[in-house]
Amino acid sequence: MVKCASCGADLSEGAKFCSNCGAPVGVKEEFTVRSEDLVAKIKELIHEGDISRIIVKDENGKTLLEIPAWAGIVGTILAPWLAALGAIAALATRCTITVIRQKS
Repeated sequence: MVKCASCGADLSEGAKFCSNCGAPVGVKEEFTVRSEDLVAKIKELIHEGDISRIIVKDENGKTLLEIPAWAGIVGTILAPWLAALGAIAALATRCTITVIRQKS
């Protein structure tokens, strides 16, 4: 049985979120990018297709934006997220992108 990486609770097979703490289940990766490369990197990650959540944080670790998986499905839904990323890029010098990928 799989255990939650956040709280250690037992997870049911195929769970996407922990039933105990709500943490997403999946493989976590982090990328640090310059603010001017932020939008391009997000677009690249979304096109990879196995993303369940993207979290953008500033250089101080403050969460600036969270993009759920369904936002990447339809391009018109994604447009406001990318506009918000453009505004974030203007405020931060470096950003950390945390990507949660679906376990296969």
